[in-house]
Amino acid sequence: MKQILIAAFVIFSVQTASAQTEVTREADGTKIVKGFMTKQELATDSAFTWYAENQKGYTPDQNALQQLRANRDSINIVAFGGTWCGDTKYILPKFFVLADAAGLSPDRVTLLGVDRSKKTIQHLSEAFGITNVPTLIVMKNGKEVGRVVEYGRTGLFDKDLAEILGKK
Repeated sequence: MKQILIAAFVIFSVQTASAQTEVTREADGTKIVKGFMTKQELATDSAFTWYAENQKGYTPDQNALQQLRANRDSINIVAFGGTWCGDTKYILPKFFVLADAAGLSPDRVTLLGVDRSKKTIQHLSEAFGITNVPTLIVMKNGKEVGRVVEYGRTGLFDKDLAEILGKK
């Protein structure tokens, strides 16, 4: 009986884990991740060479760095992006440079991939009202306190992020 329960648990766990992410390839080879991703996956998957390339030469805005560092233990960030999207390919690697420099723990960032129609698993993009990617949503105490959509209002995502974090 114990072996049957263990086998059932393993089968359930595998099904649940696989339901968290869908991966497809387009005719041109573009890898589309729909669902939960990690920074590590972006950094190590050979399909995402753009990740390392777009981190090169980026220096985080100092105000953004200070604000993120000051708030790193009280916020969470939900990031939506498309592995097919030029803006995501440009901004997301830089966001992670900023997050790492500020000491933001990886468990405080939830990264979700969307398909070309901006949909992800379990209707999360609809629940968060995602219309463009990347979208960085700053959460505090389980509530959204602000978001940066694509390059933000100023055209510089990190400056907009600093403004959100600097609000008292």
